[in-house]
Amino acid sequence: MKTGRKTERGFSLIELVITITVLTILTLGAMPLVKVSVKRQKEQQLRDTLRQLRMAIDEFRRDTIGMNCSGVALPPGGGGAQPPAMIDPRSKVVISDCTIFGVDNPDHYPPDLETLVNGVNVIARGMPLGGGGTSDEDKTSNLPRLGSQLSTKQKVYLRALPVDPMTGKAEWELRSSYDAADAGSWGGENVFDVRSKSRDTALNGEKYSDW
Repeated sequence: MKTGRKTERGFSLIELVITITVLTILTLGAMPLVKVSVKRQKEQQLRDTLRQLRMAIDEFRRDTIGMNCSGVALPPGGGGAQPPAMIDPRSKVVISDCTIFGVDNPDHYPPDLETLVNGVNVIARGMPLGGGGTSDEDKTSNLPRLGSQLSTKQKVYLRALPVDPMTGKAEWELRSSYDAADAGSWGGENVFDVRSKSRDTALNGEKYSDW
């Protein structure tokens, strides 16, 4: 009586070649999709980082509204001075260190990005001013004595200088409030805006340096 025996059969060489070819084609087809996905993720990171930097610059600028860097207290009513700028309700402090602003930066934007990381001296808005002095200036002034020992707190606007995901470096193209929109270099007066140093093209056809 013959007993049935199950025959064992492996892949032939032709079948292996066909299988490897199909897998190679699928892999090559998937690689561009992976690259696009990675690029899209980096682009979103760049947008988020630029938004973070610009929000820090705007917050710094808001906290300069109401500064008095003239060194002279203004009498009640302003003494004919221009009406004060509107204070943003989100600003709870005012920067008190006038020494960080040069004469070429009357707009009081941050002088550099490092200032946002290192922090600046601030005082609370609406605090009793004059420091308890007895001079006529201290009695009549409703403005803080900016730059004095009255300010003991610092406000930091950025925990650290972020890295540009497109270049892998914590380096950014800077533009001051006096530079033209298409300026090729930074004037150095202040930091009004930041952009990527990458000259590559985004998925939407724009240059990262134009974002």
